[in-house]
Amino acid sequence: QVNITNAETVRFYATFADVMVLSRELSMVQMKTICDTIKNENITGPSGELVEVEVFAHGALCMAVSGKCYLSLHTQNSSANRGACVQNCRRKYKVIDIEDGHELEIDNEYIMSPEDLCTIDFLDQLLDTGVKVLKIEGRGKGPEYVKTVAQCYREAIDSYFDGTYTKEKGEQWKERMTEVYNRGFWGGYYLGQEMGKWTDQHGSKAKTRKVFLGNGRRYFKNIQVAEFQLETQKVKVGDRLLITGPTTGVVETVVE
Repeated sequence: QVNITNAETVRFYATFADVMVLSRELSMVQMKTICDTIKNENITGPSGELVEVEVFAHGALCMAVSGKCYLSLHTQNSSANRGACVQNCRRKYKVIDIEDGHELEIDNEYIMSPEDLCTIDFLDQLLDTGVKVLKIEGRGKGPEYVKTVAQCYREAIDSYFDGTYTKEKGEQWKERMTEVYNRGFWGGYYLGQEMGKWTDQHGSKAKTRKVFLGNGRRYFKNIQVAEFQLETQKVKVGDRLLITGPTTGVVETVVE
């Protein structure tokens, strides 16, 4: 998180990198300016090819300027910039005036917990800027999150390039992603909004809740049949099942 925010920074790092991730605080106008400059000035990386621009497209947002939050490091000696953020910002907080002891009245105690970034409903505008790589934040998320979000963005990107992308389709993909982990969605700063949107609860707002049923015991590869031990409750016809594991990834099915 070195905060690539302008073309001058791109020129400097072009000696070392072929792909650069832009700061999440930029607007799409600023992104396009950087992408156009790379092309117009023929800024190339070590490979000799034009530097490619990568941007965050979906997932958790930091409440601080990218790479500049040290709450986790100072409170738990766990560095966010080393991939070990304990996410202090997701907790409730009170704001107290130290001088007179008065507590400030606020309408949302999650004052440092922004909603998740989601760009799928304006993905055409984002790709029009010239960015080449979309980054999906998924650290610590379940396999069903990875599958659903990656699948939606893959479909949206393909739709953009074959000329069938519409705002309505974008809203449909966005609705699908409400089924998996999310804190609510907003477009970040890409559209030029000056203020963030804050979540109003701890954890996920996913419309679909998972209930643990049991564990897989055996899988008979030749006949493609699996044996499970139910530990919490029974299943009935029509139930949606989610099977996950270190080698399984994620498998979804419906009881018939």
